[in-house]
Amino acid sequence: APRAVPCPDGQSECPDDATCCVTSSGAWGCCPMPQASCCADKVHCCPHATVCDLTRGRCVSPAGDTDVPLGTAFPAWKRHPPAAVALRQVLCPDGRSACPDGATCCQLSPTQYGCCPLQNAVCCSDGQHCCPQGTTCDLIHSTCTSLGGSAPLAALPTAGDIKCDEWTSCPDGNTCCRLSSGAWGCCPLEQAVCCPDLVHCCPQGYTCDPEGGSCLQGGGTRRPWVQKTPALPRGGQVTSGNVICDETTSCPDGSTCCRLSLGTWGCCP
Repeated sequence: APRAVPCPDGQSECPDDATCCVTSSGAWGCCPMPQASCCADKVHCCPHATVCDLTRGRCVSPAGDTDVPLGTAFPAWKRHPPAAVALRQVLCPDGRSACPDGATCCQLSPTQYGCCPLQNAVCCSDGQHCCPQGTTCDLIHSTCTSLGGSAPLAALPTAGDIKCDEWTSCPDGNTCCRLSSGAWGCCPLEQAVCCPDLVHCCPQGYTCDPEGGSCLQGGGTRRPWVQKTPALPRGGQVTSGNVICDETTSCPDGSTCCRLSLGTWGCCP
């Protein structure tokens, strides 16, 4: 089966190159472009990094150099039918416990197994966490490290950094917010509100509106919510030239190294 993007309801999914958007009926739909912006009318959507201009029926970039027609979302389909999941299970080594198809059995205690929601996952030695195939557990930094990658040594925070914990910090003017992985992320706003989806954040004085993908103020004012970036290991910043991710990987100056879903490095501009 083609790879699919799971929607936040946990029951619907979209094609790999599409984006889940809530439709006017309240159900999930699929926008036929990756990392798209979902429009407030809950019918249309726009390419990544553009905004919906519903009055003109266009998608406009903040710089004004892109102007394309609105896209239309199509219905999402339900994830695997329940019958198929019940039949296909992964049997754990104790011969009694089972996990859903596509998951990995990991030992929680000498007598109990748990299910890691990744295929062929690496079970961490703490009996609580797991990492994608081809990565290793870094329990000190609470991250999954790709082979060949080396995390920088923990260093004292540089002046002006916002301290998240003993090992992690965010740039000055940011707020520490947890990511869905449990690691710290940086919201590029001061004293921000961290959204419960563990992906987005809103300015101080606003609340997160999960339906509209926006930030709400008491008077009904809306503004788009902000995507967080992964936090940097303390002292891991590079001041000039390329940004070093690990011994073999780097990103252009002014961008940020971010882990992709496979555990490899990507560059956030």
